[in-house]
Amino acid sequence: MNYTIKKEKDYLVVSISGEVDISITDSLREDIDRALQDYGLNNLIFDLSGVEFVDSAGLGVILGRYKKVAARGGKVYLAGARPQVKKILELSGLLGLMDEYPSTGALWEKLG
Repeated sequence: MNYTIKKEKDYLVVSISGEVDISITDSLREDIDRALQDYGLNNLIFDLSGVEFVDSAGLGVILGRYKKVAARGGKVYLAGARPQVKKILELSGLLGLMDEYPSTGALWEKLG
């Protein structure tokens, strides 16, 4: 497993490293959904600083969690995406839906 999920303040933080592809998307999706429910959280942060590549299955997990969280009035944030990953997020249209920050530090500064 190349991700961790933890609660920080009123946010669920998902830190991922390596490749976000079909090999991890089922477990990633299930683990995020379970944690959101268990913690009763509506805000989600994807820490992408360790991600080298995202395929369409990975984009689907991010978009699906966005839809789920947005339907409950929450927000999804993307932080630390490397240039090649940011380009994929841009081309997919996900950056138009979610706030993106250069690092988790910059995001926490904004969130307070």
